Order: sequence, then structure tokens, then C-alpha cells
Amino acid sequence: MKPLVEPASELTSDERRRYARQLLLPAIGEEGQLRLKAARVLLVGAGGLGSPALLYLAAAGVGTIGVIDDDVVDETNLHRQVVHGTADVGRPKVDSAADAVARANPLITVIKHNERLCPGNAEHLFAAYDLVVDGSDNFTTRYLVNDACVLTGRPWVWGAVLRFEGQVAVFWPGHGPVYRDLFPEPPAPGTVPSCNEAGVLGAVCAAIGAAMATETVKLITGAGRSLLGRVLIHDALAMTWCTLHLSQDPQREPVTTIAALPEIDAAQLARELQDGEIALVDVREPTEHAQHAIPGAQLIPLTKVLADPGRFDHSVRLVLHCAGGTRSAEALRAVLAAGHPDAVHLQGGIAAWDRLN
Repeated sequence: MKPLVEPASELTSDERRRYARQLLLPAIGEEGQLRLKAARVLLVGAGGLGSPALLYLAAAGVGTIGVIDDDVVDETNLHRQVVHGTADVGRPKVDSAADAVARANPLITVIKHNERLCPGNAEHLFAAYDLVVDGSDNFTTRYLVNDACVLTGRPWVWGAVLRFEGQVAVFWPGHGPVYRDLFPEPPAPGTVPSCNEAGVLGAVCAAIGAAMATETVKLITGAGRSLLGRVLIHDALAMTWCTLHLSQDPQREPVTTIAALPEIDAAQLARELQDGEIALVDVREPTEHAQHAIPGAQLIPLTKVLADPGRFDHSVRLVLHCAGGTRSAEALRAVLAAGHPDAVHLQGGIAAWDRLN
């Protein structure tokens, strides 16, 4: 495969010293290092997969790395999200991640996007980068990344983890299969647990994140054979790696637009709460709700919503919210599928509410 990025003009003496061992690699060399320097990579999510991918991409010399994440660091993140430390709890993840890159390699430019990836910003953001690395942990974002990459023509490196297992693949519209060829439709609500529900070993995130970083470097420099058209599967308990071949589905519906879920911003929610004519439901976990909640919000964790999405009164406007908008989007899909006529979710979650208040 041809290199994705044209090379920069030159390496500085500091860059030559820092990347000396990488420059020795015949598949990279000086030209490959110049391509890495010129590359612009967007990382979706600074979590379990984004953390190792970010550190290795920065260490490898990727010149500009954008990080989009609207979440804040929680203590439960720390066992696997290694760009964050105890002192970062409560900070925006993009700030903590940028600081970690600065410590690892001050020659790298980090662009912080402290916002949630959504249909309204995805295409514009993706068009500003050469490729996308998706470290998200939910199906809503993965399908959004797929569709935005298809519409912008950008390749993307995807990874996923759960418990002791992980998967990695490369998708590139026009050059090979995409995510919707692997998973044409999202799974039925409640059938696939999240890491919040089922757990994950931090070292599995490291293994998958490192593989994602490797695939990114290969795409940028043209080194080796990419995972385009293949899915790499890791079983940490058996300590095995296997590869499945993936083909394009000729019957797959073309992506022509990005479908948006109905949502409400924090300011509008504040006005509607004053009117007292809505049901506000917090789909986070009980521990999160106990620590901090929007006044008037009823706690119904995501698992319970997914188990019975038709439980809500259809005569009352329903507003779902979580920490940043990811879990509430999943809940909203299930509620709408169950026939609720007037349900939305809070754009940006409780983090957006806090910024307003």
C-alpha cells in the first residue's frame, strides 16, 4: 500500500536523536519518519485504548495528534487508562492526555477537542486529519466514526476490548471493507455488555492499543501489510492471536448521510425543568448518581433501561442523560425503538450541565 502522507521537508537534530532507533528500520527510515512528522491523526477517545495508542503514536513522532473526548477522569478509569493518574481525577481527559504527551514527547503538537463526537461535528473534524484512530467503547460512536469516514474518505484504525479479549482492524472506504461490512447493524440493546458492566483487564487494552498504533504507523509510512480486509482477534486467557478475513458486502446500503439522534442542550433542559413537564432520567450507575446528580433526575441505570425500554410513560416528554452522552444515546435508541414518541438525550451529558451551571 502506498504511504498515506507526504513527507515533511526535514528532521531537526533533536528529532534525529530521539528517533534514532526507529530511523534504523528499513521499512521506515528517514522518509518514513518525515511522513510521520507531517501526519495529522485524530484519536477518538482518551480511554483504555486511546491511552496506549496515544503514547506510542506520540513516541513514534506523529507530528499532530488531535484528541476528542468530552469526559473527565474518574478513579475507575485508572487501572487501564494509563495517560491519566490519580492527580488527574476530575480533570477533562483531553487536558490530562495532552499533559502526558508533553511529558513523553514535547516535539508533538496536541489539539484538544473537549467535546463529544456527534453527527454535527464529525465530518468537519475528520476532514482536518489524515486518518482516524477509534478508541471509543460503544456502538453508537463506532457507527458514527464509520459513516463520517465513509463520507470524508478517511481511513480508520479500529479496536475493541472486553474482559480478556480484543479486536483490531483497518477500514478504508474505496480501498477495502468498512465497519458496516463487519457489523451491518448494531446489536440488540442489552445483548452485548460494556466494560462498565463486564469489566476488562488493563493489559489487554495495552496490547490492542499498541496494535492500533502499529497499524497507524504502517498506514502513514506505507510499511508492511496493513490489516485492511482482516480482523485481528486476541484472546489473552489463551494467549492467542488469530486473523479473520473480511470482504465488502455488495448488498450493504451506501452511506449518504449521518443520522442524528434527537437531543437537547443543557440550557434548554434547564428551561424545561423549570416548566416541570418532563421526566429526567439518569442512566449512569448508582455510585455516579450518588456523587453528583442533576436536581430532579431519577436514577435508572442503563442496564435496566435496556432490559425494559418500554417502561416509560409515553404521555410525558422523556430526557435521558449520562456522564457525557454515550450511554444515554444507547438508552435513547432502545427507548425510541420501543415506541416512545417524545424522547431525547442530553447533549454532552452531566458534564455539559456542569459547564452551564
